[in-house]
Amino acid sequence: MIHPVILCGGSGTRLWPLSRKAFPKQFAQIVGSESLFSACARMLSGPGFARPTVVTAADFRFIVGEQLLDAGIDPGAVLIEPAPRSTAPAILAAAIFLARADPGAVMLAAPSDHAIADPDAFAALARSALPAAQSGRIVTFGITPTNAETEYGWLEPGADRVEGFATLRRFVEKPAREEAERMLSDGGHLWNAGVFMFRADTILAAFEAHAREMTGPVARAVERARPDLGFLRLDPEAWDAVPASSIDYAVMEKAQGLVVAPYQGRWTDLGGWPAVHREMESDSAGVALHGAAMAIDCRDTLLRSEVEGLELVGIGLDNLIAVAMDDAVLVADRARAPDVRLAVEALRERGAYQAEAFLQDHRPWGHFETLMEGDRFRVKRIFVHPGAALSLQRHMHRSEHWVVVSGTARVTIGTGSHLVGEGESVHVPLGTIHRLENPGKVPMVLIEVQTGRYLGEDDIERLDDIYSRTESG
Repeated sequence: MIHPVILCGGSGTRLWPLSRKAFPKQFAQIVGSESLFSACARMLSGPGFARPTVVTAADFRFIVGEQLLDAGIDPGAVLIEPAPRSTAPAILAAAIFLARADPGAVMLAAPSDHAIADPDAFAALARSALPAAQSGRIVTFGITPTNAETEYGWLEPGADRVEGFATLRRFVEKPAREEAERMLSDGGHLWNAGVFMFRADTILAAFEAHAREMTGPVARAVERARPDLGFLRLDPEAWDAVPASSIDYAVMEKAQGLVVAPYQGRWTDLGGWPAVHREMESDSAGVALHGAAMAIDCRDTLLRSEVEGLELVGIGLDNLIAVAMDDAVLVADRARAPDVRLAVEALRERGAYQAEAFLQDHRPWGHFETLMEGDRFRVKRIFVHPGAALSLQRHMHRSEHWVVVSGTARVTIGTGSHLVGEGESVHVPLGTIHRLENPGKVPMVLIEVQTGRYLGEDDIERLDDIYSRTESG
């Protein structure tokens, strides 16, 4: 069996405003009918694959759980990183975790934010590489290049073959344009997909040989990890001592005896809006549309409206990207798309929430979005999953009025509890202990009107929470 290890951290700034720190690109529906994370998990499931191990951040743990549930995939484990440390510590933690049960477990470590056009072919390639990994080899997956890409690392396969695959001669860091063009014309080089397969004990030995400074603190973080609602939180004190490094730099570029499994289908890491444009269906003029978007006399342009009913119209545009959301709009020359990160930095410096967050805020019980806000009031739409419940809480600076518009709510106010149906409402006075639950089998939606002198999300005293949270919300 192959044990998938799915990595899903990242801040998602290069696809702003669709991808943001609070909900980065791997969880968004960018291409296709599901998120990149869901597509990755589905690809690495089925015959020949064990239940996946997911490594993610605390802020994403419930999003991971919800999207895996929607995809019908039961994870073997979800490891929570206390802080981002790049790919090497994440993979090492998963290897230590899996090796406790089976040192010979074959792991396939993969980013969750790449788009693979033919997942069945990639899964078949992974299964064909299993014997090489079982023999103690590290298998790196390469992509047949389609252009002289300078934003990817490259692989140079050697002449020898082992277990049906070419050995790896060397890694090539992001090359200059001239070198990329030479490698493309040579025809033998591959893009580095950042996907690796190996036995757990093989990669642990490689870390001992090339990145020993990581093994001790990561091992302690795994040994001291504590269960938390089906997740496993790595120990934060031990994790603080872990140096940050990519798996390529820490281990792979120094290890010996790697082999290369070539994938010949379409692949992209969706590293920016031009990459998204290339993956979308375009007309003969190179115009790609998504949502309520219209192009008149445009060329080589991407227009995406991510808001139902918001019409995005382009006239006479050439080589532009326009992405419209309900709280932010991006308009950029395609050649300047990498500078999106500068916009995010500028928004962050201004204190604009759009730099990192959305109007819709995900919670373990569902989500909420702000519909309107003014002096001493805020209006929200709250969506609660069947069987879910918000914490038992109270606010010191605001009162709330709830109107149920769909489903049925169980409302606790003070010491009493009762059901509130569609079209019914209830008032929660300032300082009153309260809780909102969905006892039904369908989602419950309500409108919340907050009034008071302070309406921040941190105005909460949590008295009981089924999700064991300490943060606000």
